Amino acid sequence: MSTFFGSVWWLLVTLGLLVTFHEFGHFWVARRCGVKVLRFSVGFGRALWSRVAADGTEYRIAAIPLGGYVKMLDAREGEVPAALRDQEFTAKSVWKRIAIVAAGPGFNFIFAIAAFWLMFMIGKPDTAPIIATPPAQTLAAQAKLHQGERIVQVGDTHVSTWSGTLDALTDDVLAHQDVALTVTDADHQQRTVMLALSQLPADVDINKALDKLGLAPAPLPPVIDQISPDSPAASAGLRHGDRINAINGVKVDSFTELGKVLKAQATKSAKLSLTVQRDGQTLTLPVTARWSQPEGAPQAFWNIGVSAMPPQAATRRYGPLRSLGQAFATTWDKTSTTLSMIGRMLTGHASTKNLSGVITIAQVANTSAHLGFTWFLEFLGLVSLSLAVLNLLPIPILDGGHLLYYLIELVKGSPVSERAMMAGQFVGMALLATLVGLAFYNDILRLAS
Repeated sequence: MSTFFGSVWWLLVTLGLLVTFHEFGHFWVARRCGVKVLRFSVGFGRALWSRVAADGTEYRIAAIPLGGYVKMLDAREGEVPAALRDQEFTAKSVWKRIAIVAAGPGFNFIFAIAAFWLMFMIGKPDTAPIIATPPAQTLAAQAKLHQGERIVQVGDTHVSTWSGTLDALTDDVLAHQDVALTVTDADHQQRTVMLALSQLPADVDINKALDKLGLAPAPLPPVIDQISPDSPAASAGLRHGDRINAINGVKVDSFTELGKVLKAQATKSAKLSLTVQRDGQTLTLPVTARWSQPEGAPQAFWNIGVSAMPPQAATRRYGPLRSLGQAFATTWDKTSTTLSMIGRMLTGHASTKNLSGVITIAQVANTSAHLGFTWFLEFLGLVSLSLAVLNLLPIPILDGGHLLYYLIELVKGSPVSERAMMAGQFVGMALLATLVGLAFYNDILRLAS
């Protein structure tokens, strides 16, 4: 349940922050364009706190923390006093109305750039893109990639982290476009292989596509990092840096295998014989496994009280100016990828299974928050970009739909009729409901699988 409540909490934080910032964009530009703002609300529903400023604007914090809204003086919503008609929204020029409407998505882009800039300045902890043995029949296996090789370039993009490698692959995966991978081995010998992404199924989900690639981080070696006090390992004389090569003669190649073999052998007998490599020597040490639930573990299991060495770290960190350049480049790349994804889904060249809804957002929000501040910053930047792009789609009811009306007004010289706008609102609501419903359906399928 803690995961559930954590997901709900971080979803509220994410949407509350980003939607409020979006609405602040509308508010700030409206004020500069001479439009009277009647209310700026953080949240929806009943007011928990409110204050009316000297200029008549009500500032409010409401009970439902899912964003916010801006209420402007608008003749379409009621009679406007003669003294205030020059401050009314529809009385402003079409260019000012365009600026006010576009400011919301524009502020989301600004937020994304700021989030990425801060992320690059602080540095996001990550792991090096060193791969595990690819499973048989996967594209990585067909490309003859081997465990321990490090990916240094995807196409023309140089990569230094695991998440950066996946990001670089995303657009090629969506396009089903073969891509060259440049890798180096432990002896720093470099070679280039071709990853045949054109062989991916046309309707594949982006998450399942990554599974079909067969690319996964290299497993942690069975080398001991920390030993718990008063544990079986401590009693047996195990030390930091010891490599456990076998348990009861059963070979162990990774820390994951260590856990599996330990469970299998301890189930037969808790008294085990460990083959350990230390300082170039091979030792045989007796150890008695313990059935217990270590602190933080969800349940009890057979263990000896050791932890693995952390994976090879890789952090992208830059100075202020270079971070700003990287932030703009990341914003451009992510926006291009999002638009490309939308275009491919509309033309049938990408599966609508790639749409994600509020459940997935909540899960990723919770995960990124637990990974650390810079991971959450990146997540906020990505969601902010998605909000900006979504709101700019030419769908009536969204900001992009209003911008479409104003562009038509510029061309024809007069506003779109109220009847046409009402019809567009109904169409927009239907389209939006369809998108939300499809995204929610995809979320449920992912949970079920």
